[in-house]
Amino acid sequence: MNYLKRSMLYLTHKKGQSLLLLLIMSAILVFVLSGIIIQNAAVSATNSVTKSAGTTISVSANRNKMFSKMRSSSSKSKTKTITTPTVFNTKIKEAGSLSTVAYYNITNTASVNASSFDTVSTSTGSQGGGMMKGGSGASTGNITIDGVSSTKLTSSFISKEDKIVSGRNITSSDANTKNVVIEKELASSNSIKVGDTITVKMTTSGKKKIKLKVVGIYKAKSTSSSGMPGSDPSNTIYTSYTLPATITGTEGKSSTVTYTLSNSAKEKTTTKKIKSIINSSSFSVSSNDESYQQLLQPMKNVQSFAKKIVWLVAIAGTIILGLIIILSVRTRQREIGVLVSLGESKLRIIGQLFSELFVILIGAMVIALLLGNFVGNKVGNQLLAQQETTSVSSTSGANGGPGGGGGAPGSSQNGGMRGGAMTSQTTTSAANKKALKTLNTSISPSSVIKLGGMGLVIIALAVCVAAISILRLRPKDILIGE
Repeated sequence: MNYLKRSMLYLTHKKGQSLLLLLIMSAILVFVLSGIIIQNAAVSATNSVTKSAGTTISVSANRNKMFSKMRSSSSKSKTKTITTPTVFNTKIKEAGSLSTVAYYNITNTASVNASSFDTVSTSTGSQGGGMMKGGSGASTGNITIDGVSSTKLTSSFISKEDKIVSGRNITSSDANTKNVVIEKELASSNSIKVGDTITVKMTTSGKKKIKLKVVGIYKAKSTSSSGMPGSDPSNTIYTSYTLPATITGTEGKSSTVTYTLSNSAKEKTTTKKIKSIINSSSFSVSSNDESYQQLLQPMKNVQSFAKKIVWLVAIAGTIILGLIIILSVRTRQREIGVLVSLGESKLRIIGQLFSELFVILIGAMVIALLLGNFVGNKVGNQLLAQQETTSVSSTSGANGGPGGGGGAPGSSQNGGMRGGAMTSQTTTSAANKKALKTLNTSISPSSVIKLGGMGLVIIALAVCVAAISILRLRPKDILIGE
């Protein structure tokens, strides 16, 4: 009789044993498939993270060079000033055209004095209680002009520290205009509305006045405790990066730019390219991939855990099936002995055992395909939630203590309260918002192929282990043993 036919007859005759093997094989394949689809989902999520993490590369003044230049200045004046270096906008735009750069934000800063309105002073606890019209005659004014490519791309707007409440944002179309966005408290204390015109006065000799058109009003969450009007966030006016350059006499140049990458994995190569384009020792080019690493680590942990699931279940399944088949062979010694005495080869008998398990494997795969995605989805998302909680907790611990969150120093933009830890807080906030909350698990054709391959390897190894006792015995020994 053909050994394939014998295997089918045996499975139908031993229904209880066949059902037990089917249940065991199904359980093994369900967890193997769950591990495979979790691993695939983690890989897909990792690829998504590299594109959405928002790794940034900042080009800013080299402070060491600035101070070194100041100390070596030949000026006879006792008071030496620091000159902020600038780079041509053409070079900035050339670096921004790199294929790995999603977008970039140019930043320029200037200081002016209020002329047609009053500044906001935190020290009095009231609006409009600061410096009066015209301000002081100091070189540092009471109003900070923050020039940007777009307010939407600034860290304070991304982190929701600032948000538009009336009018619109500053955009690239505002270049070479005098359109501005002012803070809500400043607007309220001076009865300024969108569409109004305000006047500021330059701090340099001549005290030239500049008329600005208000196109938007934003609200700042934080305030300054220093009591100095110029340090209060309400006294920060946003405009296009071209206006501060005009005020400081550096037209066509900028002092800072931040590039956001479309693929965080290209951070190192992009940094090198930007350095070669800027090509100036007066500037430092540094990258910030903290958000990327914070998003990536949970995915790596999930991927590693899923891989361990596959291997542990496969090894355990092989051992369990091997033991079951060994016990089965012992109960079938008479059958095997009769077959061998009738001239059936031992290899064909082993083939019968393999055929029996192969038929059970087909049934177990059907059950695994029905249950695997459900189990994988539950296990994967539970694991992801645990990893995200661990990641957020460790990040909060690193940034929440005294002195924590030591990012780059804050700009003059908003003074003490909005400097220091702002960069780290923004990064953490952005990472938390972009962090994956669920894994998109699905059964792909490649997953089915991997499952089938793993199943075949498991039953092949199990049969090989059981075949040792068959191959080493002669028919007479088998029958005597019976």
